[in-house]
Amino acid sequence: MTKRLGVSIGAAVTILAAGATMASAGEMVSYSAAGSEYEGYYAPAEGDAKGLVLVIHDWDGLTDYERTRADMLAEMGYDAFSLDLYGAGNRPETTEAKKAETGKLYEDREAMRTRILAGLEAARGQSDENMAVVMGYCFGGAAVLELARSGQAENVTGYATFHGGLSTPEGQSYPDDTPPILISHGGADTSISIEDAATLAKTLEDAGITYELDIYSGAPHAFTVFGSDRYQEVADTKSWADFTDFLERYLASGES
Repeated sequence: MTKRLGVSIGAAVTILAAGATMASAGEMVSYSAAGSEYEGYYAPAEGDAKGLVLVIHDWDGLTDYERTRADMLAEMGYDAFSLDLYGAGNRPETTEAKKAETGKLYEDREAMRTRILAGLEAARGQSDENMAVVMGYCFGGAAVLELARSGQAENVTGYATFHGGLSTPEGQSYPDDTPPILISHGGADTSISIEDAATLAKTLEDAGITYELDIYSGAPHAFTVFGSDRYQEVADTKSWADFTDFLERYLASGES
């Protein structure tokens, strides 16, 4: 599939390398949802903001990874907010604990949507920007699509999922006015197959929804997580460049 590189490969590598070690530019923000306390991370844009980006974490919960991505987005000129889906202080460490936390939300989709929307509200409480793009990684990518299907998020101009869950739960569908969706998927992902990606693409195509499906050869599941044994620099660099282009078209430019 042809890639549209919003920045050069060399520049993108520099950005990612800096992002992996940069000092935090933002601050933790406490907020509530359905009577429980949550703690997100807000990084304000450098200079005039071009819009707001909401970041949804993977099954680890909100960690330095999502804070780093928010800092990278801030450096690019976007207000960025990494939300919390598990609750303040709840950061599971074992595989079993991570499965338990994600399982609770997969089994209670209403609770998942409520927490995402609370995070979006908290983000707008920090930023002067109202128009937003929602993006997420792994479990967070599945949460992004859950929000997209709900049709409940106002003033969202696009959704982006990186190596996220792509299945559509029985009884759910995408509203006709769903904003554009960017799907970044690893060709060597054994957790979520290429067939799953193709099925989602057909679902969106049949619904008349604007989408982009980028598949990166040789990239395993979680290919963007720098420092991990699954990290693949080429796929991460290209997918971040594609996301940069997506933001420029659907958020910074106001295109819909």
